[in-house]
Amino acid sequence: MNRIAVIGVGNVGMAFAYAAAIKRLANDIVLIDANAARAEGESMDLADAMALVGPVQIRSGGYEQCEGARIVVVTAGAKQMPGQSRLDLVRVNAGITRDILTAVMQYADDPLYIMATNPVDVLTHVARTVTGVAPGRVIGSGTVLDSARFRGHVAEILGVDVRGVHAHIVGEHGDSEVALWSRANVSGIPVAEMCARRGIAYDAAFREKALGHVRHAAYEIIERKGATGYGIGMSLCRIVEAILHDEHSVLTVSCPVAGHYGLGDVSLSLPCVIGSDGIEEVLDAPIAEDEQAALAASARVLGEHLAAL
Repeated sequence: MNRIAVIGVGNVGMAFAYAAAIKRLANDIVLIDANAARAEGESMDLADAMALVGPVQIRSGGYEQCEGARIVVVTAGAKQMPGQSRLDLVRVNAGITRDILTAVMQYADDPLYIMATNPVDVLTHVARTVTGVAPGRVIGSGTVLDSARFRGHVAEILGVDVRGVHAHIVGEHGDSEVALWSRANVSGIPVAEMCARRGIAYDAAFREKALGHVRHAAYEIIERKGATGYGIGMSLCRIVEAILHDEHSVLTVSCPVAGHYGLGDVSLSLPCVIGSDGIEEVLDAPIAEDEQAALAASARVLGEHLAAL
C-alpha cells in the first residue's frame, strides 16, 4: 500500500491531494490539519469523488496516521499575503515546520519528506536539520513551478508546444531566482536561434521581461485571488509521481547544495534526478558566468535568512 500523508489542507494541500487522487498515485491518502474538522470535511468531500475515479482511500486523522506513510507532504504554515515576499514568512513558518516534523517523526518510519511551505528553500534546510535523514530524502518543491512557468512563457512567445521547451529556473524559489538561458532550448535548438527564426530580438530586455514574468507570477495571482494552489499542487504531484514510479526524472527541486557550483551550506533548486529513494543526483552542468554569479547571489540571500534563524 502506498500511503501519502498530507499535512495542511489549505489551497496547496488540497490541490495536491485532489491531483494525486485523480492520477491515482497512491491508494491511501491521509489529510492532517490543526483544524481537524476542516480536514475531516475535505476528506469526506474528496472521498465522494473517488467513486468516479477508482479505489483510492481518502481519510483524515492525527499524526498517528503518518505511520506507514511512504511520503509526507508538508504544506501547512502561514500563507503569503499581498505585498509580502516568501522570505517574510521565515520565522513563523520555521517554528511551525519544526513542530510538524517533530510530531510526524513520532509515528512515521523514515518516509520521504516533500516540503512546500514558504519560504520553501529555508524550510527545506530546516527540515533536513530537524529530521536528520539523508539529504536526498527531504525534497523542497523549489522551482519546479517556476520552471514550468518559464517553459510556458517561452513556448507562448515562440509559438511552440510547451512540451518541446527545455528550460530551468534555479536558485531561490523567490525574487533572486535565476533563469538558465545558456542551456534553454526547443527540442535541442537554442532559444536564441529559435528567436532569430521567429524574428524576435533575443536581447537583455527580452530575457529580463521573461524572467520578470516568472518572478512576479505568484504576486499577480495572490493579488487577484488571495492565494496560489493549482500550479504548486500539480508541481508537488509531479515530484511524487517521479518518486512512486521511480522515473529518474530531472526536476528543479530544492535540496542541500554545498559543494555544487562553489555554493555554501544552503538549500536551493538545481536540476536533480528524482527516483524511488528521492534525490539520486544533483546535476551541475556548466552554466554561463553571469548565471553562476547570480546563483551565488541567490545562495547568499538564503544563507542570510538561515543565519537569522
